[in-house]
Amino acid sequence: MKSLVILMAILFTFYCCTASCSKDGETTAVQNNDVGNTNPSTSKMKITIGTAVFTATLYDNPSANAFKAKLPLTINMTELNGNEKYYDFPSPLPTSASVGGNIKVGDLTLYENNTLVLFYKNFNTSYSYTKLGYVDNPTGLASALGNGNVVVKFENN
Repeated sequence: MKSLVILMAILFTFYCCTASCSKDGETTAVQNNDVGNTNPSTSKMKITIGTAVFTATLYDNPSANAFKAKLPLTINMTELNGNEKYYDFPSPLPTSASVGGNIKVGDLTLYENNTLVLFYKNFNTSYSYTKLGYVDNPTGLASALGNGNVVVKFENN
């Protein structure tokens, strides 16, 4: 009888572990429609830096939607820390910040409630950011942004 209980517990555990997987073995994301939602939307954006053009995907959240409402936008972004460019909006946007953790090349975020940040290097951080989106293929982004301040154009794709 004890063996049967153990076997049932093992089978139940196995079932629970595999129930959230799709056919191809990847876990299935659960959509979350709150302010912090970072599910990609179908919203694409074009980022132009000099002659380099990149496509970005915006997340489906109020912060990204407020940013998108400001497009088209041509701004002078300031160099900071050798890994990011930033711009301070004159008025706040909605936020849902979370600890940055592992920042990737091409991440587009909001720091506090009014600072747009475009990262061009990978690194780990304890600062909190609201995720807006990401550059789809960031190859060449660091070199396009250069070492100093730079003019960047964001527009709907």
